[in-house]
This record gives sequence, structure tokens and C-alpha cells, in this order.
Amino acid sequence: MAGCCAGLAAFLFEYDTPRIVLIRSRKVGLMNRAVQLLILAYVIGWVFVWEKGYQETDSVVSSVTAKAKGVTVTNTSALGSRIWDVADYVIPAQEENSLFVMTNMIITMNQTQGLCPEIPDKTNVCKSDADCVAGSTGTHSSGVATGRCVLFNETVKTCEVAAWCPVEYDARAPEPALLKAAENFTLLVKNNIWYPKFNFSKRNILSNITTTYLKSCIYDAITDPFCPIFRLGNIVANAGHSFQDMAVEGGIMGIQIKWNCNLDRAASLCLPKYSFRRLDTRDVDHNVSPGYNFRFAKYYNDLTGTEHRTLIKAYGIRFDIIVFGKVAWPLAAGSSRQTPLVLFWAGKFDIIPTMINIGSGLALLGVATVLCDIIVLYCMKKKYYYREKKYKYVADYDQGLGSESDQ
Repeated sequence: MAGCCAGLAAFLFEYDTPRIVLIRSRKVGLMNRAVQLLILAYVIGWVFVWEKGYQETDSVVSSVTAKAKGVTVTNTSALGSRIWDVADYVIPAQEENSLFVMTNMIITMNQTQGLCPEIPDKTNVCKSDADCVAGSTGTHSSGVATGRCVLFNETVKTCEVAAWCPVEYDARAPEPALLKAAENFTLLVKNNIWYPKFNFSKRNILSNITTTYLKSCIYDAITDPFCPIFRLGNIVANAGHSFQDMAVEGGIMGIQIKWNCNLDRAASLCLPKYSFRRLDTRDVDHNVSPGYNFRFAKYYNDLTGTEHRTLIKAYGIRFDIIVFGKVAWPLAAGSSRQTPLVLFWAGKFDIIPTMINIGSGLALLGVATVLCDIIVLYCMKKKYYYREKKYKYVADYDQGLGSESDQ
């Protein structure tokens, strides 16, 4: 109890004030300067130079539009000779921040609603009506089962379904891809950026790009690094993949636009940098449900008014355009279609963050003193001697408590 009271009294009635002691020691002096230099290097090199701690930052608003071009011809038994243009293979015509190009397909033509046998598999092959459950619908069934077992061909019977007939047979995508020539199609990407706080906007079609150049250029990292028109085959190849392999089953490619700009410098130095990667990276050892595909149908009526449709299972490559980076001013919006807002940062010199970081750096310099005190007072051989010089205890003469003593 007495110890607690003494401690409380010391806490209430004692006052500490710093005392400056000059210690002439090469080891301690060099260590102190070394720590100070490390702190200065961190503040100047990392905070101000690398992280640009002298700048005020703002998030960017970005908009992206994309447009494909290219024409090819195919000749198949189902379709005959057919010309394919943008309206045929870009599905849908407009997407947000991406564009899908159909490269392969399975076509089931002239379907009408009626009764027909299912495609044979282990769940619907039958021998009699007893093997078929009327009204049942499986996850992979083409329609609603009628409960009848009917001939699929001369040797196989399957359960009958009420469905769009004939049902689709999609066991395997065609190889090579039907629209394998799509690797020569081109993609024009327009990216507009805007920083509201700094009222700065820019787009990836730079001010020095002319209409004549835009009609003839194709992006190349060395010869044409700022051309916004990309050959589809080159996009896939730059990501380390084969376009023809990817075209068979489809996939997802990322076109990355990186803006690293410092708006304390000339705005003409704020330039986009393009990179590419496959986003649906395939695992060779676990290649289950690869690629990218979906279905859509085209409907029409014959002369008798009967509704028909052509069902298309489309395989293709979806190009996702991703904008990111660290810049020094905001971005402006696009033209025909705007994408969701994409946020990243920009910065410009401002006195407030500059003074805050300078103050923080000066405060960090105190770490050198604390570290040296710990070593001098607790680690060195003469630590007790240094303690005597460091601390001085002074009694309260006004209360008649004695004389001054050094310990």
C-alpha cells in the first residue's frame, strides 16, 4: 500500500523536463547520424520523390467505347456461302467497357415447337415408355418429357420431349473455328479521362494523331505505341496465347490502359500505355468447362404463320477494357456509349500535403535520439556513468525538502 501511495505521489508531484547532454563518442555519434540519414532518405526518396507526397490527389472518371471492323466469308453445308460483317459477329452491338467478337458457333436451323427425341446421353436413353417420366425436366434437358420412348435413329431410342425441334447437338465446337479469319479484324478503343478537381481531361487519341494516320495505323509496342487500333490476333499473341486455339472455344482478354501522369509537368507527357493479358487463364491440368460461350436465337414466321427460329451457340472472345494508373489530373467522358466509372488517382502540387509530410519527417528525426538514448543508457559498458550525467534530480526548496543532488 505504501508503495502505491509513493508511486501516486511521484506521478502527481514530480515533473520531467529534457536535459541536453553532449556525449563525445564516435560510435554513438555515427549511429545517430546514420539513423538520421536513413530517415531523411525515406522522407525525401520515398515520401516526396516516389510517392509524390507534395501533391494533392484526385480520383479519375473514365469512359471507354470500342468498335470492331472486319469482313470475312465462310462456306458451310448448313449456311452455304455467307459474308460476315460487324453486325453479324459483334454481339450485342454495344456493351459497357467490353466488346464480344464471335469466332465460332454451333447452328441449329429451322427449329419449331413440337415433339422430338432428345439427344442420346446416359440420362435419356430408354428401352420403353417406363424409362421416361412424363413432365420431368433435367438441368441439361432440351424440353419437357412426354413420357414416351421414341426412336432417335435406327438403333437408339431416347425419351421424347416437347421442345424446339430438332434439338441442339453441341457435343463439340467446330475445329478450326468457323470465323478463324477474325484474327485479322481490328478493334478501335476510345478512352476519355477527366479529373474534376483539377479540371483536366485527356483521351487516348492524342492531339498529334491525324485522320490519315488513324486510318492506316495498327498498334505496335515499338513502332506505333499510341495507335488506338488493335489487330485481334496481335492482342491475343501479346498475351502469350494462340488466337486460333482461343477462337475455337472462346475466352476473355483484357486490354489494360495505364495512365501514369504527373500534372506538375507538361500535359503532353501524360500518355497511355497498353498491355494485354488473358483473364480466363486456363489450367492445363484441370480444363473443365473452358472458354466462353452463350446462346441466342433469331425468330421468323413462314408463309403459313408458323414460328421458326435459328438457334446459335456462339463461341468467341470478349475483350474487357480496363483503365488504371496513377496520374495528376482528371479524365473526360466518351462519345456514343459511356462505361461505368473507373477510379484511379492523380496528383498536383499543393502546399498543405507538402507541409504535413515535412512535419511528419521532422518528427521522425526524433526516432534517432530515442534509439541512441536506449543504446547509451542500457547497452553500452559505461551505461551507469551516462545515466548519472543524463538524469538530475532536484528537490523542492520551497518546501524545505533538502538540497540538490546528482545521481
